[in-house]
Amino acid sequence: MSQDSPTQQDLHTPVSPSTGLPEGQLFVESLDIEAQGIAHRPDGKVVFIDGALPFEIVSAKVYRKKNNWEAATLTEIHRESPQRVTPGCPHFGLHEGACGGCKMQHLHASSQVAIKQRVLEDNLWHLAKVKAEMLLRPIEGPAWGYRFRARLSVRFVHKKGVVLIGFHERKSRYVADMQVCRVLPPHVSNLLMPLRELIYGMDARETCPQIELACGDEVTALVLRHLEPLSEDDLSRLRAFGQQHGVQWWLQPKGPDTVRLLEEGGAQLSYRLPEFGITMPFKPTDFTQVNPHINRVLVARALRLLDAQKSERVIDWFCGLGNFTLPIATGAGEVLGIEGSEALVARSRENLAFNKQGRPSPLAPTTFVARNLFEMTPEMLVADGMADKWLVDPPREGAFALSKALADLHQQPELRGGWTPPRRIVYVSCNPATLARDAGLLVHQAGYRCTAAGVVNMFPHTAHVESMAVFDLS
Repeated sequence: MSQDSPTQQDLHTPVSPSTGLPEGQLFVESLDIEAQGIAHRPDGKVVFIDGALPFEIVSAKVYRKKNNWEAATLTEIHRESPQRVTPGCPHFGLHEGACGGCKMQHLHASSQVAIKQRVLEDNLWHLAKVKAEMLLRPIEGPAWGYRFRARLSVRFVHKKGVVLIGFHERKSRYVADMQVCRVLPPHVSNLLMPLRELIYGMDARETCPQIELACGDEVTALVLRHLEPLSEDDLSRLRAFGQQHGVQWWLQPKGPDTVRLLEEGGAQLSYRLPEFGITMPFKPTDFTQVNPHINRVLVARALRLLDAQKSERVIDWFCGLGNFTLPIATGAGEVLGIEGSEALVARSRENLAFNKQGRPSPLAPTTFVARNLFEMTPEMLVADGMADKWLVDPPREGAFALSKALADLHQQPELRGGWTPPRRIVYVSCNPATLARDAGLLVHQAGYRCTAAGVVNMFPHTAHVESMAVFDLS
């Protein structure tokens, strides 16, 4: 049963390009995931149009030509889409110097979600011939001020005599001249201009290429990447700025493992999952979800779908800091978290110990281990033991080796011994293409059905598609 909204249905109603349009005008039939309108010329050639929306009639300037397609930029709208809205940020657009951090601010938020849902469905079907038995209602949240993690480039521009801090310009390596950012939390957006003044006044203004943002529930951390040792004057400037604006400075002279606090003490960077009574301390360079509002809902839905019981063992693959593992441990009988990074495994163990303290009800026995999950084999899978259910939350590369090992065990029963596969898998994905690839293995070679799938709008106004799928053993 589909839970599509009318907007989703209307947006994707099949249409044919109008005939008889004046020369040079194009009818936009649909939108791709990069927010480019798709039109066809009378001879059938495809035109991808930046800035155009479905069902609009437009004129466009071609900037790239190939044998069977062209890329163009919108120049005029002759008939406007009812889904077109005024962008919320002054730096968004097609103009020179426009910020490239967002792609879809000109499209109504609900229609953005509809596009992403269709991308998920299309990937599952066209890449894997998999169709979910039920479409989950999209998970949505605030469209603005949601981005609690960001990597901001820093550039001192000699010709202009200014420091720029922000995302790159659209289709450019230059840093956009951003004075505000609507997708950053308001208090961080308000820091952009003061930060520019701070860096401009530093001795190291030409050797600080990046500021990484990490917001917790109570702490705003800024990680300053610096290519040369900072002077005592610069350190004093950073301390004064931190005190004035309530931010916690971290310094990164080299790789991520060199990150350290400028001033020891103070509040700890962390976020809460209140539904489960879990608090997750983290360091600013640890992987955490960009959107904490959506993450809370995502974890809650994943656990409802997983439906772990006190009698069940659950494995959380690609467990990271324990974002899903520790909430699972509030309901399951036993939990195993597996992650590729030894450092993250150590952090997850620390978080487990932290959350055991003062709980009204104990967490299930929980173990964390490090394993190269991109080199999984059937033998390794059997060695990790049987589990009633799995949660899988891989990076963009997906979980191919894990899915392939599971498929091999299904195809070759002699490898299993007494081992049995999980009855249910909840797969959280940040790349619909690799989800589809793995879904194809699970459905066609490992004996599972895709019983549900849906999108998670973790990154409004961008082309990023986060999703969730459920696989049940047939």
